[in-house]
Amino acid sequence: MSFESLGLNPDILRAVADAGYDEPTPVQRQAIPVVLAGRDLMASAQTGTGKTAGFTLPLLERLITDQPHVKGRRPVRALILTPTRELAAQVGENVRQYSTYLNIRSLVVFGGVSINPQMMKLRSGVDVLIATPGRLLDLEHQNAVSLDSVEILVLDEADRMLDMGFIHDIRRVLAKLPARRQNLLFSATFSDEIKSLASKLLHNPAEVEVARRNTASEQVTQHVHMVDKKRKRELLSYLIGRDNWEQVLVFTRTKHGANHLADQLKKDGITAAAIHGNKSQGARTRALADFKSGAIRVLVATDIAARGLDIEELPWVVNYELPNVPEDYVHRIGRTGRAAATGEALSLVCVDEHKLLRDIERLLKRDIPRMAIPGYEPDPSIKAEPIQNGRQSQGRGQGRGQGNGRGGQPRTGQGDRRQGSAPRGDSARGEGSRHGGNGGGNAGKPQQRRRAPRKPSDA
Repeated sequence: MSFESLGLNPDILRAVADAGYDEPTPVQRQAIPVVLAGRDLMASAQTGTGKTAGFTLPLLERLITDQPHVKGRRPVRALILTPTRELAAQVGENVRQYSTYLNIRSLVVFGGVSINPQMMKLRSGVDVLIATPGRLLDLEHQNAVSLDSVEILVLDEADRMLDMGFIHDIRRVLAKLPARRQNLLFSATFSDEIKSLASKLLHNPAEVEVARRNTASEQVTQHVHMVDKKRKRELLSYLIGRDNWEQVLVFTRTKHGANHLADQLKKDGITAAAIHGNKSQGARTRALADFKSGAIRVLVATDIAARGLDIEELPWVVNYELPNVPEDYVHRIGRTGRAAATGEALSLVCVDEHKLLRDIERLLKRDIPRMAIPGYEPDPSIKAEPIQNGRQSQGRGQGRGQGNGRGGQPRTGQGDRRQGSAPRGDSARGEGSRHGGNGGGNAGKPQQRRRAPRKPSDA
């Protein structure tokens, strides 16, 4: 099947060809006809499968096919909600790329940067708005954007949005949208919570499920190395140097752990940078750009900060620390082995993490092969200790702002707010106010979650 056979506009096909794509991926083949037909869609696909084009291409087709702009007005007709700044920026880039030859304006808005330039661009008119929930509500609260003309709503990575506590923001956004609209929900998994959300949001949706539920990419070679906790960094540096690894994405549980590991790798002579929610948006953008260009070899990230990172042909993912939630392992290693590429994922597992490893293998329904490096065998006399981290010790609904209840350390990716002081429009509600940023407003109360502690704090 070709993109031409999907019935897309020649100008869209031209942009797709410019991007170097010849054939649609499975999720694109299934999703694009559904969206073009105007149906609601519930789609599950692993990251790297081309899901962004799966909704962007038909969305643009529908906008240029339906009624033209009202003279003198260019209201928001398509709204794409994403959980993190990085994902919003990536989706925005895709929209711009595919609409190169179209009379379509798009804009990306998220916190962590000044709200005023975003307000000015919205006044000039925007067809497609890509936004994180908190910043969108800030803009709407200041009457900078109207959502009453939205024809298509996309919830991208809806599972992560729910996990990050955005359900109330999503409901506020939905209340401001027209009742008659097309809804597209994309998620890595069809969890019970996602199905509950879909039942309230979608009308007679078509379902697309490209990958089996919670399966890791078959294009990723996975290994585990058992090693003492205190020797993990030494082993990681050894492997990077011995095998001359380039572009290594390393996951830690906490922001502090990411900073510390990046500093230690630098002392070992390995160029590295950390990316997490306590970093400014500029620092995160620079670190990612340096990583993509090869200026640094290792990017150390927390789970949510890495969500939405689009790095072509990333060869290595290392779980320096296993995640508390098995599904996050799948998301992590999905950073490599994207599209037609292959990749390798290595997990450094200490005695404290044996249960976490068993949970992951139970989810995958198979054992992950063990590997051993002579000289780095674990000491059998070391006993397991409880894994200490902010989110476990504080509980899921707590720990968002220790001390003043608001201004604590923001959780990664959710810190859709600038650090330090900010104008009201950048902190009145949304990600920062609920997730440890400097926000106030009516959303500053800690949100109690229903599920048990999920993973360690990114604080």
